[in-house]
Amino acid sequence: MDPILSEKSFAIIVAATSFVVVWAIWMALTFEPPIEARLRALRTRRVKSRGERPVTPKSSKKKTSIGLMRELANRLNLLRGAAADQTTRKLRQAGFHSRDAAVVFVFVKLALPLSLGFLMIMLTSVTGLLEVPEDLALPVSIGAVLAGFLIPDLYVKNVATKRSEILTYVLPEGLDLLTICVEAGLSIDAAFRRVSKEMQGSMPELAIEFEMTAVELTYLPDRQQALENMANRTDSPAVSALVNALRQTEKYGTPLAASMRILSQEFRQSRASKAEEKGARMPALMTVPLMVFIMPTLITVLLAPAIMSAFA
Repeated sequence: MDPILSEKSFAIIVAATSFVVVWAIWMALTFEPPIEARLRALRTRRVKSRGERPVTPKSSKKKTSIGLMRELANRLNLLRGAAADQTTRKLRQAGFHSRDAAVVFVFVKLALPLSLGFLMIMLTSVTGLLEVPEDLALPVSIGAVLAGFLIPDLYVKNVATKRSEILTYVLPEGLDLLTICVEAGLSIDAAFRRVSKEMQGSMPELAIEFEMTAVELTYLPDRQQALENMANRTDSPAVSALVNALRQTEKYGTPLAASMRILSQEFRQSRASKAEEKGARMPALMTVPLMVFIMPTLITVLLAPAIMSAFA
């Protein structure tokens, strides 16, 4: 098959696919159900009959862009079902508590594969800036699209893992402050609020969780649900153990200060044991760099004078 003809066919297919995708997104954004169009027409007619001017609220560019993203997600039904709930849960575990976080994540996950695929096609087949063999141009573009699908999930998972490790690391200090507040006579929600205020600069991740838990303990009718939400937001074994202790205290009336003091000691011992474990693994980890980088240099320095004197 002629290479020029195959390249033209590939360009035509790419252009047609891009047009279909843009047309589908545009139709999803501009389509309006008949009932909504009818209601909008009635509102406009009512305003004109009263001689009033329709009030158009001022909106910033950020709100406008978020509104467009939300409209697209609603048109494509991307924010409904169990998958949307799972996405919201993962974002909360990563520390993205905004109501628009799921909208931005879904839009990025939809737009990034198309953008990377289009960019790779432009670099390989159209402009030729990236030199790739003709038989590998299509697989490389498909790989870019697949990478666009995987990158958002990997990023959120990585952020959630790091946040869970940070919460586990700083939790003993937070429990010490909670114990002091509880022994001073504060309730558990007031203690959470006071500790979060004190830790805003040094431990912001734990301060945010304590503040949200204090708000939910104050306003939710079920205090057990507020504690359960804290465990679901963090995805940390240490925080889950704290939640179980608080739930037992709420249910059976066990001493709260003693429980938190014991938990703080256990978490601190666990943190120390993990540090000792990492230190014990260092000699084994340093063996490979020592053999690859240091030993050849040392042998060369030791044997070079003898070799030079032998050939002199």
